[in-house]
Amino acid sequence: MRADYIWMNGEVMPWDQATVHVFAHALHYGSSAFEGIRAYEINGIPHLFRAREHYERLLFSCKVARMASPLDVDGWVDATKQVLRANRLAAAYIRPLVFRGYDSLGVDGRGCPVDAILGAIPLGRYLGEEAIEQGVDIQVSSWRRVASNSFSPMAKIGGQYVNSQNLVMEANDNGFVEAIALDANDRVSEGSGENIFLVVDDRIYTPPMAGSILHGITRASAITIAQSKGFEVREEFISREMLYLADEIFFSGTAAEITPVRSVDRMTVGSGRRGPVTKEIQATFFGIVEDGAHDEWGWLEAVPLD
Repeated sequence: MRADYIWMNGEVMPWDQATVHVFAHALHYGSSAFEGIRAYEINGIPHLFRAREHYERLLFSCKVARMASPLDVDGWVDATKQVLRANRLAAAYIRPLVFRGYDSLGVDGRGCPVDAILGAIPLGRYLGEEAIEQGVDIQVSSWRRVASNSFSPMAKIGGQYVNSQNLVMEANDNGFVEAIALDANDRVSEGSGENIFLVVDDRIYTPPMAGSILHGITRASAITIAQSKGFEVREEFISREMLYLADEIFFSGTAAEITPVRSVDRMTVGSGRRGPVTKEIQATFFGIVEDGAHDEWGWLEAVPLD
């Protein structure tokens, strides 16, 4: 997938002109920070979903990577609007990336220039159209999630996502759509690009921030929705066997949105399809971002294309 125009270092340019030298530090060492943001179409107009929170997290990731972001939150939001308008995209997946270019090949790349791009492409259901209702089949990976004393799981830094690649490639090779990683202490962490929730006896459980997880923005949205419905949400450490005990399991993420899990390690979860709690949270989430329901939490920002 591609678009016609991309933003790079302050300029909107044709897609094919946004190039990087093969000796860019980020290409060799993964020295980049990025985000994934959705624009949802409502009545023909793109609406950014919690873009400012995403860009606040991008600035945090840049801080951890010791790279200065070229833009503040307002600047990133403005660049996003430029790209959507240039490409006439009413619905899109948006990818801002800050990375180190070329100066030297030393591991400490702080002497390298910092470049930035922002692109937007069409994207449907990340885990498949049928997954929203039917759910997906996943496995517990043999790979562990990166630990906070080795990496920074709360930051979206490019090099760290080799771990995510290992998770999903192993899962795909074994016939699964996705994987769940355990943390260094054998507790449930997250998927390759998703946070995870379990429903047990009408209580909702999700790993805490100390569980080597990304502070997911869709995760926070799902918690807000669940609590508004009267569900008890517990952020606590989760053992592997709770995955097999759960009545329902669902993923959350910008790409995955709210996607149910129908089996773990070939063991059926609940009825083997979307459960009632997941369905209720989905209905509120998609009602806001796709159907124009009242946005009571102010998550959307309209971007008129004209």
